[in-house]
Amino acid sequence: MTAHPSGLVSEDFEAHRDRLRAVAYRVLGSHADAEDVVQEAWLRLVRQDGATIGNLAGWLTTVVGRLSLDLLRSRRAHVEVAYEQEFANLVVMPDDEPAPDEQVALADSVGLALLVVLDSLTPSERLAFVLLDMFAVPFHEIGQILGKSADATKMVASRARRKVQAQDRPTGPGREHRGVVQAFGAAALSGDFEALLRVLDPNVKLTVDTADGVVVTLGATKVAAGARMFSGKVSRQRPVLVNGVPGHMSWRSDGTPLSMSAFTVTEGRITGIHIVVDPAKLASIQLPAPA
Repeated sequence: MTAHPSGLVSEDFEAHRDRLRAVAYRVLGSHADAEDVVQEAWLRLVRQDGATIGNLAGWLTTVVGRLSLDLLRSRRAHVEVAYEQEFANLVVMPDDEPAPDEQVALADSVGLALLVVLDSLTPSERLAFVLLDMFAVPFHEIGQILGKSADATKMVASRARRKVQAQDRPTGPGREHRGVVQAFGAAALSGDFEALLRVLDPNVKLTVDTADGVVVTLGATKVAAGARMFSGKVSRQRPVLVNGVPGHMSWRSDGTPLSMSAFTVTEGRITGIHIVVDPAKLASIQLPAPA
């Protein structure tokens, strides 16, 4: 790429915008954050001497990758930061044999469900998996973003792939996956603390969207204690699929929705739980009726 008039820069950038947005969204899981990252990449391109850029696509992918990685690491360093979810895109349906129209909705949700799986990876693993498996970025280019050698990057990507493959895929959660989620629900309702600990990963992450903001809890003991206390408010519940992964809905005695939960299961244990209890957010999601 040579030195450029601003019009040419804009034209060149727009040719790559959709791909950059797709990369950032899959790494970050947020449309708003992805747009911010892509916009920052554009600003950096404008300030860059075009003569120093030999491969514009590679340069932009590197910039977007580094910005996304920095944002992921910032989230992990500040676990209480708002965990943005695209609630309008959630697909929630009863966890039984789907009708034909529900099968279409479920298929459309696969990309969103994969984001739930990716959330269990470290920032480096998530970036490596997305760039390699979804966008075929070479190892050495990913390594430049991570600050690692190509061999070290291969190890990170391999570790990420194993973690993703170990989890039930969203197009058809297996019986074992459902069984773990059902066991958690039964243990919570009965107040069986030991049974809760048996199905929770020691490092499980619980994210609860409340009317007052997002609350994050880490660790099986704390999550089990909170689940046991919360169960007393549940009057009715039913298993559901949330973007293709097993979860459950619960209602108060008057029939109003109490919560919607989605679970990430890895090797037979729950590694992540996302619960929505904010009435406004629940009202924005199309929910099934009580069983």
